Amino acid sequence: MALYGGARDISLFRHINRELMHDIISQQVVYHKYNLVETKINIYGEASTGRIFQEPTLLYALIERGDEASPAFDEVGTVAQNLTFRFLRDDLTDIQLVCDQGDIVQWKDLYYEVDNVITNQYFVGKNPDYPNKDSTGTNPLETGLENFGTSLSVICNAHYVPADKVGIDKQRL
Repeated sequence: MALYGGARDISLFRHINRELMHDIISQQVVYHKYNLVETKINIYGEASTGRIFQEPTLLYALIERGDEASPAFDEVGTVAQNLTFRFLRDDLTDIQLVCDQGDIVQWKDLYYEVDNVITNQYFVGKNPDYPNKDSTGTNPLETGLENFGTSLSVICNAHYVPADKVGIDKQRL
């Protein structure tokens, strides 16, 4: 039987992570969820009238900043920068928010469009949804593995997008 990664261990890590993110680090971002249903697209899959976003949500995040790169020739005055935003899965679950590609994260009056969403970071490396059972529904080596491990975080890789291309007004915030 697994020794670590049970309900008590998970509860301890959830409590410590939440206290660390909310009370010590306290780095906040505004998350703009892309509303696919409300956005009108043309036959080419383009949103000709602009993208529609749901109400913004304030979230705690760990932010990893990439190096600033030289601007592209066609976008004078902009700086290319990639950021990684790390959210606690429990914070997102509490407000029923699912991160997707195309969402916008606002940090320091700058906008970053989510490129990739990574959800495979597991506590003790164990995904409880896959307890490795055989065809008879048992695991001959271990029992109760579905009670160990959990997913802790959601990681969003994003790139900088100029404010005029996003179409989010400060008045709406």
